[in-house]
Amino acid sequence: MPALQVLDPRFAAVADGAGPLQCLCSGAAWSEGPVWLPRSAELLWSDIPNNRMLCWHEQRGLRVWQEAVEFTNGHVLEADGALLHCSHGRRAILRTRFDAAGRPLGDDIVVDRYQGRRFNSPNDVVVKRDGSIWFTDPPYGIVSDREGHRAESELGDCYVFRHDPASGATRIVSDWVQEPNGLAFSPDESLLYVSDTSAALRSDGGGHHHIAVFDVVAGQDLGRPRVFAVIEPGLADGLRVDVNGFVYTSSADSVQVYHADGTRIGRIPVPEKVGNLVFGGAAGDELFICASTSLYRIRLRTRGATS
Repeated sequence: MPALQVLDPRFAAVADGAGPLQCLCSGAAWSEGPVWLPRSAELLWSDIPNNRMLCWHEQRGLRVWQEAVEFTNGHVLEADGALLHCSHGRRAILRTRFDAAGRPLGDDIVVDRYQGRRFNSPNDVVVKRDGSIWFTDPPYGIVSDREGHRAESELGDCYVFRHDPASGATRIVSDWVQEPNGLAFSPDESLLYVSDTSAALRSDGGGHHHIAVFDVVAGQDLGRPRVFAVIEPGLADGLRVDVNGFVYTSSADSVQVYHADGTRIGRIPVPEKVGNLVFGGAAGDELFICASTSLYRIRLRTRGATS
């Protein structure tokens, strides 16, 4: 299997000298929500059906970071190093702070309701440079007990939310995406990409498997929604953006790479279904890929936009 395919000359500089795709470890039921911890040089991610978080370190290898995590999914670090979790089980955004030795100090609820009603199951989360927290809220943690706790939706729909930690205010910023999942800002934060995975639970061929893109208006609202790219095969579950503005997204058989104009420019074949991905490593040039049972890595000649 080739490590990387260049489909457009604009991707050649990223691919030139790229390393091979490496399988770092296996043993999960469904790998999701990776986040790089620069302080400890570790990669954390969620094994959602097994209700645990895993940790990989270059020298120490794989270990279980925490059990009984209430089906966490997406993660991101805040500017001060605190770790945000999307908790399917608690239907909330949680925050973990660390002591001076890097040990977790427990979880606090950041937000778990909108206008008094519980969220469905927050799925993925990003933090804007102004400190605001943006997250998606599809139904995947309440449709069964496999990745959360079966329950009825209190909101009646799925939204993209913006939470302001300073004021405590939470707002719906979009209802345009049917089942919003992964999300990422462009390098200058003028655009927000959001994947729509509403085809995931459909057996009739309906629903969407595309990435939407929005203009970020006045730094805190979304406007001019449109389809950025339709992903085949599979779904655009998790996604990331590099310093060039290229969009890296999961699919059924690879990480697919898109130029900001919507052209598919590259492809990284992966032998398992891809769930999510994140840039990390000391230089920010290592792309970590959560794919079904395993964690993979490939070094590229680029860095993540938020590395």
